Amino acid sequence: MASIPAGTIQLRDARSERIREVHLRPFQIALTQVTNAQWSQVPSMESEILADSGLPVHPVTWLEAVAWCNAASLAAGLEPAYVSGERGITWNVGSGGYRLPTEAEWEFACRAGTTEPTHGPLGDIAWTAGDRLDGPQPVGLRQANAFGVFDMLGNVWEWCWDYADTARYGDYRSLRGGGWDDRAFSCRASVRRGSAPDAVLEDLGFRVARGAVGEPGGSTAQGWSAEDDHRRAAIRGPLPLGWTPLRNLPRG
Repeated sequence: MASIPAGTIQLRDARSERIREVHLRPFQIALTQVTNAQWSQVPSMESEILADSGLPVHPVTWLEAVAWCNAASLAAGLEPAYVSGERGITWNVGSGGYRLPTEAEWEFACRAGTTEPTHGPLGDIAWTAGDRLDGPQPVGLRQANAFGVFDMLGNVWEWCWDYADTARYGDYRSLRGGGWDDRAFSCRASVRRGSAPDAVLEDLGFRVARGAVGEPGGSTAQGWSAEDDHRRAAIRGPLPLGWTPLRNLPRG
């Protein structure tokens, strides 16, 4: 894990054209995407990944990533970060267990103090469509950023904790980073996409974060807010074509 210092980052939502400033507490983030070897070493998972141990585990759904985080926390003697209930999965922001990073944490760790779309030439730091590959590569082979973190751009997309847009895309969760078959436009620190939490996508994996970044039972941390999720989903009147506001959101 890399120790990421406290800091501030501006996040932009292209649909709403909203820019918000997020103040982050210190946290930790994994040096690499979770690998097949790391996945299979955690007990109580339903199956083992039998492919090359150094590859990032893929495809992984958001729900599977959350389950792995909790299982890894228990195996390490840590308090799990997530609680499943009738209304979905909630995050205990006071837990020090393994978890998915928020989008603000992810982008701050990816930029590593830079303001450019990438922290270096893509050919040096990322596996992308420019490499003409047919799958992801073993982690940690390209140059790390200034925080010592590898592969935050390219190789496989990474799940984050946040909803993509509770007004337009329902329960979709956010994806960051781009993958091995994506062009340069998609492999930038600010690019965000979303997919269903049970979606099985070949170029999708995850990396973990750690750190108690709020009070136990709290509903806001590191750029995420349950209240904001509810506010954005509270669409009244006629809906634009294709919009599916998320109802029955968990409160924390």
